[in-house]
Parts: sequence; structure tokens; C-alpha cells
Amino acid sequence: MLTTGPTSNSFISQRLRLHYVDWGNPEAPPLILQHGGRDHCRSWDWVAQELSRDWHVIAADLRGHGDSAWSPDGDYSAHAFVYDFAQLVQTLGHEQVTIIGHSLGGNIVMRFTGLYPEKVRKLVNIEGLGLSPQMLAERQAQGTADNLRTWIENKRAASGRTPKRYATIEDAYARMKAENGFLSDEQARHLTIHGANRNEDGTWSWKFDNYLNVGTPFDIPQADIEALWSAVTCPLLLLYGADSWASNPEKDGRARHFQDARVIEYEKAGHWLHHDQLDRFLTDVKSFLA
Repeated sequence: MLTTGPTSNSFISQRLRLHYVDWGNPEAPPLILQHGGRDHCRSWDWVAQELSRDWHVIAADLRGHGDSAWSPDGDYSAHAFVYDFAQLVQTLGHEQVTIIGHSLGGNIVMRFTGLYPEKVRKLVNIEGLGLSPQMLAERQAQGTADNLRTWIENKRAASGRTPKRYATIEDAYARMKAENGFLSDEQARHLTIHGANRNEDGTWSWKFDNYLNVGTPFDIPQADIEALWSAVTCPLLLLYGADSWASNPEKDGRARHFQDARVIEYEKAGHWLHHDQLDRFLTDVKSFLA
């Protein structure tokens, strides 16, 4: 059971006011937790409460997520997220940090660590290397023009789409449970309460911006991404769920790009393995970070 909560704070990045929570213990070494897409910083609460005994834990909301501002032009590109994270680290003022990132958040912090390897002591990445080599090849096969046309069409569609509204918080909770069958009732309720806002008419909507569903048509070349991976000098723990859609880098070959990486696959766990196998996750992370 969660017994205490964090304090809310904000910082400015590219004119956006972005939100993070601070779990106290400021004299301890800094540990930043970065959530994934369509998630929020309070999804780390069980992890943060446990790790805050030994760490100064900061959990941040990405732009367009949680209690952070939405990008007015719908810019949710990788470089925008990386800039925001770099701004967070600079705002906190630490010479070196330890990081845990999940999914989109793992992708962001991995790039940051490749850019500034001296800033990161250790890194835990939960299914955050992006598309598998097979999925990436399929996307590239579509061609640049087709990808760009699809992006334009999707952006136009998103501009006219209103956020999904749930009549009650219980309806939103049911949707959360349906999305991840591994969640306990307590976990699903906590994630729903912190992940939804009440609308003026009494209905409920998720906090994240609909434009996040569109993505971006281009990224930096895959060879450049792999060069950033190779530039990571700190110890790296890569975690994957056996029941997830994400591809295990030890099996698809991507692990070869890292200087000092260990891969662990979790049975009976999906994409949110830090929820699905919380106790094992905490044991592995504590051992790695020690």
C-alpha cells in the first residue's frame, strides 16, 4: 500500500511548463524515473516509494502527458523529448544522475546518455529501444513519400478528434484494466485516478494529448541511433517482458551495440513489467544500482 506521496514541481523547456514530482531525501544520490508514452509520472509510485529510501527520486511527466503542458504545435518528436530531459537534468543541477526509463521514456534517456555519457552513473531501460529491426525494416519499406503522406493525413485526423470521454471514473478504470490484464485492482485504480481529468460536464478523459498518437514521419538515421547506443559508457540494464510486443535485444542482435549491458527477460510480464512483476523488478534494480 502507498502511504505517502511526493511533492509537485515544474520546470520550463521550450516555453512549456513541464511537471515532475519529488519524493524527498534530497541528501541521497539523484535517481530520475521517466515514464513511457500515454503514461504519467505517478505510474512509478510503487517503485519510487521503495527506492526513495536510498535515493533522491524524481519522476517527470513528459510534454503532452500527465500534468505537463501540451505542445501547441503537436511537436512530440524524439529530439523535442530529449531536449526536455536535458533541460530537466540541467534544472536539477546534478553533475551525475542515475536513470530508469520505460518504453518511450527509455528511448529518450538512452539518447540523452549517448549524448552526455559522463552525466549518467547507471541506466535501467525497460523496453525502450524503439522498434525491432523487423518492424523498422517494414516501416522503411513504405518509402519516405508514403510515410510523409500518412503523417499529414493522421495529423489532420487528430486535429478534429476530441478526447475520449468516460461517463464515470469507473468506466475509465475498466478501460485501464482491459489494457493490461496483469494489473491488480489497486494498481489499475491508482493509475486511473492519476491519469485522468474530470471534464466540465462531469465526464472523464485521459490526461495525454491525442496528438501523441500521430508520431513523427522521420527520425535520425538508425545508424546514428546505434552510434548513440555505442557511446553509452555506464553500466546498462535492459529489461523485457516475455509476454510483451517488444523485441528482446539479446535475441534480435541490438544488444551488440552496447559496451556494458545485461539483458533480463521476465516471465509472466508484458510491456509494463515494473507493474506486472514489481517485487522481482525491485530486487533486480536494487542489486544493479547498488
